[in-house]
Amino acid sequence: MTLRPVQVNIKALDASAVGRFWAEALGWSAYSPGVTTYVGPAGGLVWPDPVAVGIDVVPVPEPKTTAKNRVHLDLATTSAAHQAELVARLQALGATPAHVGQGDVPWTVLADPEGNEFCVLEPREMYRDTGPIAAVVVDCADPRAMARFWGEAVDWTLHEVTDDHAGLRSANGTGPYLEFLRTPGVRTVPDRVHLDLLPYPGDDKAAEVARLRALGATDLDVGQGDVPWTCLTDPEGHEFCVLAPS
Repeated sequence: MTLRPVQVNIKALDASAVGRFWAEALGWSAYSPGVTTYVGPAGGLVWPDPVAVGIDVVPVPEPKTTAKNRVHLDLATTSAAHQAELVARLQALGATPAHVGQGDVPWTVLADPEGNEFCVLEPREMYRDTGPIAAVVVDCADPRAMARFWGEAVDWTLHEVTDDHAGLRSANGTGPYLEFLRTPGVRTVPDRVHLDLLPYPGDDKAAEVARLRALGATDLDVGQGDVPWTCLTDPEGHEFCVLAPS
């Protein structure tokens, strides 16, 4: 039994508009099978066996606060020219410069049209084959502890772990990394961005949720009511959901 990250969940006032932004940003397609907008590679919404880590934009009534999100996306580039072109294109789509204390760094920090921060990285060899999303980055106090929990929670392989940074990636060597970055500060607002996990076909969702609780996850009530997914938090309080297999 195990789980896999299948989508990054982003809350938005205008899910359709934010979904269109991310589809244009990544060169993917936006699909609206219901109230949410799913963004993924061209070819249609593949469910219940996704082939990529997509983005699911969910409508909510509250705007984002000024607090920095604890989870953000890093976008990959292949050259300095590509980085500059991508930053310019994203700003034309509605992204704005964001200041999160980054100082003088080789990457560019932007925010999507509703203020969700993300980074456009300078070319890095390790991200040359990830696709448009280089990494899903999680701010945390203890990357080693996060690597222990998430390394057991999902079927991705641990690539690096230090006091300041830990990284996992799908065992088949495709798609983005899941990275944990040591960051000062504590959680002050509910998470605007979180990961959704999915059991493999034939696996027991209830058993997977019980396994996560045994690893240190706790139940989360965000007013979701009677829904087919389960809301949890990891040992540092990052929200995530376990989706139903179908």
